[in-house]
Amino acid sequence: MKRYSTAVWNGSGKEGSGHLTSQSTTLNKTQYSYKSRFEDGVGTNPEELIAAAHAGCYTMKLSFLLGGAGFTPTELETKCDITLDNGVITKSELTVKGNVPNISNDDFKKLAEQAHAECLVGKLFNCEKTLLSASLA
Repeated sequence: MKRYSTAVWNGSGKEGSGHLTSQSTTLNKTQYSYKSRFEDGVGTNPEELIAAAHAGCYTMKLSFLLGGAGFTPTELETKCDITLDNGVITKSELTVKGNVPNISNDDFKKLAEQAHAECLVGKLFNCEKTLLSASLA
């Protein structure tokens, strides 16, 4: 399986701007720029997209693991914080909250840790990866 996205950039690094389009067109000429990446400008940025990819992959993996253990989550919500420090992505930190009927907190945390270790996107990173917390609603 292969998936792709394209990036188009016009102009200089600081004054220019670009757009991103994903294969599915969920991103369809989505704006990004220096301001959206390093300041508070309108548009997306690579770190935000990395955070979404890590949170999405992790949450789906946790759902599969819960199902394999006989639990069906009502809802799983994962936040991913990406840290960009001096031009290097240094951390990807996950925080997950789950509403999972009939599971103990210990079992949920165990499966949350397993999902963290097995997440395909997380395996791609060459930075510190942390599951900050796993809690039931």
